[in-house]
Amino acid sequence: MSEKYKFHDPEGIYFVTTTVVHWIDLFSRPEYKHVLINSLKYCQEKKGLIIHAYCIMPSHIHMIISTNKDPLSSIMRDFKKHTSRKIIKEIGRINESRKEWLLRGFSKAGDRLKRISKYKVWQDGNHPIELESNRFLEEKIDYIHNNPVEAEIVDEPAFYWYSSARDYEGVKKGLLDVVFIE
Repeated sequence: MSEKYKFHDPEGIYFVTTTVVHWIDLFSRPEYKHVLINSLKYCQEKKGLIIHAYCIMPSHIHMIISTNKDPLSSIMRDFKKHTSRKIIKEIGRINESRKEWLLRGFSKAGDRLKRISKYKVWQDGNHPIELESNRFLEEKIDYIHNNPVEAEIVDEPAFYWYSSARDYEGVKKGLLDVVFIE
């Protein structure tokens, strides 16, 4: 595995992207987005995850994160493992018209992997990039917040519920606690 994309500095602030296998538009339903929201809240409360910016898109989530407790690599590993199990349960629980198709795709993605028991929801890795300059940080925050606008989901970043743009623009408090970077 490449050394380039790892969490090297335990006190660093990182831009990460976690993507669903095959770029499946899984997060088109609020139930699945709330699995992520609830898991991220847990990571904030119990593992020391600090979220500076985030946006849940249909097939991926972008975040700018740091930590004051557990290592980011452990937090992200546990987050992906937990949300995978919860999402598979949620697919079976709700009235999901794509149920068989989703489960077949997740099953196929995990078929030849010994570490996967049945379903693989997330692609490997999360491509962490340490944000060492204010310019790069601002660039990534703008990129994250404008993602739903570029995807034509909303007209303005602050209109998207599943993003920290609401917090940054002071329109309304978002679904997750966000720590602004000074």
